[in-house]
Amino acid sequence: MKSKDHLADISAKLDAIANALKALAPTDAINTPVLGPANAYHWDGDSGALHPVAEVSRVPLAMLKGIDAVQDILLRNTEQFARGHGANNALLWGARGMGKSSLVKAIHGDILERSSEGFDRLVLIEIAREDLETLPALMRRIAHEPARFVVFCDDLSFDNGETSYKSLKTILDGGLEGRPDNVLFYATSNRRHLMPRDMIENERSTAINPGEAVEEKVSLSDRFGLWLGFHNCDQPTYLSMVTGYARHCGLEIDAAELQARAIEWAATRGARSGRVAIQLVRTLAGEMGKAAP
Repeated sequence: MKSKDHLADISAKLDAIANALKALAPTDAINTPVLGPANAYHWDGDSGALHPVAEVSRVPLAMLKGIDAVQDILLRNTEQFARGHGANNALLWGARGMGKSSLVKAIHGDILERSSEGFDRLVLIEIAREDLETLPALMRRIAHEPARFVVFCDDLSFDNGETSYKSLKTILDGGLEGRPDNVLFYATSNRRHLMPRDMIENERSTAINPGEAVEEKVSLSDRFGLWLGFHNCDQPTYLSMVTGYARHCGLEIDAAELQARAIEWAATRGARSGRVAIQLVRTLAGEMGKAAP
């Protein structure tokens, strides 16, 4: 009798422990609603949560100048994806300040404004480079959502000793789960192969099979179906950027004076780019008591 009472007591205690653990356990992410009304989110890899971005910092697509060729390609790719058609992951690489991240955000905004043209709901999710190892978890969260997602990583690159690029390779192409049909991955980088040259050379000099070691790292960029190059602009292109931005902001300034200010501004910064151009226009707008993006 005592034995039965003892077993019943143990069973009751085990049930209590199980109930307590169940209460403490996090809610199943699969059953947790992912999307709210926002069309842009930031992924927090530590907490596994999507934080809505009420207002995305972006400029109108028509305001971007000097990148017409790559703009047309990425816009067409994103439109195809938003209609449920075939589309590729994209790597936007090249010179700093030439509008790589601005283009991604501007295209997202442009498609949202033209939602009546038959596009599915298009959601932009920003993921930090440091959170790439949690990318598989993000993919599982959004794979069955009634929307299409562009997961965007700005300034993507890898340094010596980093291995998170392996998680990205698996997601982009070749893993058992792979990339969900409703997800595209866009990344910007100053490096075409996402790895610094000394990292690649170090692998070549220390590996047992140098060719295979280098191939593993360089092949990451091959997982992107689109490689879009952004190059330093010449002076005429730079001046056209300044003129276009000034016109967009409604700045009334003599063309010769604007050109002189633009040349001087670029000389003090040692560069010509879209970023340098918009920084000048913001300064001029401030001097005239006007707002600028």
